[in-house]
Amino acid sequence: MTDLSAFPITRKWPAQHPDRIQLYSLPTPNGVKVSIMLEETGLPYEPHRVAFDTQDQMSPEFLSLNPNNKIPAILDPDGPGGKPLPLFESGAILIYLAEKSGKFIPRDPAGRYQAMQWVMFQMGGIGPMFGQVGFFHKFAGKDYEDKRPRDRYVAESRRLLGVLDRHLEGKAWILGDDYGIADIATFPWVRNLVGFYGAGELVGFADFANVKRVLDAFVARPAVQRGLQIPAAPGA
Repeated sequence: MTDLSAFPITRKWPAQHPDRIQLYSLPTPNGVKVSIMLEETGLPYEPHRVAFDTQDQMSPEFLSLNPNNKIPAILDPDGPGGKPLPLFESGAILIYLAEKSGKFIPRDPAGRYQAMQWVMFQMGGIGPMFGQVGFFHKFAGKDYEDKRPRDRYVAESRRLLGVLDRHLEGKAWILGDDYGIADIATFPWVRNLVGFYGAGELVGFADFANVKRVLDAFVARPAVQRGLQIPAAPGA
């Protein structure tokens, strides 16, 4: 049996199946990227819920795996060379799992770089900008009298949606006919923007028919539906 005792995170979240990938996460737009990818690939894994309400992400055990105190993070007992690999940052984890499984990333070098290009587009643009819209529309920022910060992020989110919408014209997925990590990175954030944040009308989501079309196809996938609920809430 694989021994993960050298990793302090396993003291707070003991591994019942130490031979499986250990996932430390929460069903946020970044968190579900990895649970969806694991469900899509079929790689064996064990999920652990990192509860924000009890500040689990600030615990010494979690910080030992991700010093940036953000979910998701994984610990793969069978990493490169057969050695355990701890890894954080959702985009890096998606690329790693794609390469490990041989799925959801093109095999040819040009295609691989195009996939990573769109993952970076999400990581550097869609995630941060949509997140700011959420802060100023749903959370504490909604009470600010000065709406200029909100409007700036709304305008930038619309611009990013326009980039994505034009790119998706005539395509089933971001890379064309093949579903992959670029879609898994991007569409949880689109879903969150119009769903949980309730900002669809604010950003004029109805103007982006291609994005809506592909979002609908994304959320219809059985693995996506499962991954959106992982890790499950206590008692679920």
